[in-house]
Amino acid sequence: MEGIYVPLVTPFDRAGAVDTVALRSLAESVLAAGAAGLVALGTTGEPATLGPAERAEVIEVCRGLGAPLLVGVGGSATAACAAEVAALPPGVTAMVVVPPYTRPGEAGVLAHFRAVAAASPVPVVAYHVPYRTGQALSVPALLELAAIPNVVGMKLADGPVSADTVALLAAAPAGFAILGGDDAVIAPLLALGAAGGILASAHVATADYVALLGAWRRGDPATARRLGAGLARLSAALFAEPNPSVIKAVLHAQGRIPTPAVRLPLLPASTTARDAALALL
Repeated sequence: MEGIYVPLVTPFDRAGAVDTVALRSLAESVLAAGAAGLVALGTTGEPATLGPAERAEVIEVCRGLGAPLLVGVGGSATAACAAEVAALPPGVTAMVVVPPYTRPGEAGVLAHFRAVAAASPVPVVAYHVPYRTGQALSVPALLELAAIPNVVGMKLADGPVSADTVALLAAAPAGFAILGGDDAVIAPLLALGAAGGILASAHVATADYVALLGAWRRGDPATARRLGAGLARLSAALFAEPNPSVIKAVLHAQGRIPTPAVRLPLLPASTTARDAALALL
């Protein structure tokens, strides 16, 4: 599992319903631009504000495109998370977030993933995002998580690149895919050996992110640095207000989704944030 994955927004129509036609068109466009796969119901897809039928609808639209598909799953209750993963359709990969809010400690997190992975009929990718979950994990704990059977990779979104990042990428077992999840620092993560990225910013610059990965792979650091610097500025603009508000505003301005609407408690992006991101494109 490698390459650039796009964690899709969930487009809403003018009545506030999920627009599956727009979702399919958006997914097809990023795949045509070189994305390796898709993520349905990641944070960018606003899954917490979707009902069960809407979530199932989003999964089915994305499954029908024939591309690798990760499906966001998670919560603080291990039994409920395991049941949700067990109900996923075949052919997808479950992206399971570290249990949020509860802060169960490293041993609790590992026990959670052992239970979920054992119950899952599909491969599991762990999603480590401590600034959302409240649960930090050390490099030894992350490597222990990587050794759990049926856990095949990790979305790593733990902030700035550090000595721990270097140590983790150096020690990750063969075949375990670490995908960068902090858009602004994807360039150094790829330089350190990340297999790819799960990047909301790649909605609007898919080909550039694919080119960035290609530059590192073929040993062209000059091109990679140039692309990385520009994409870091773009991602900062796209995340200037709570995600995915600015991304939706940009996609709407480009005519790619019918409205820029998000669901409460999110608010629509300001025109200032939207225009600043558009200027960088």
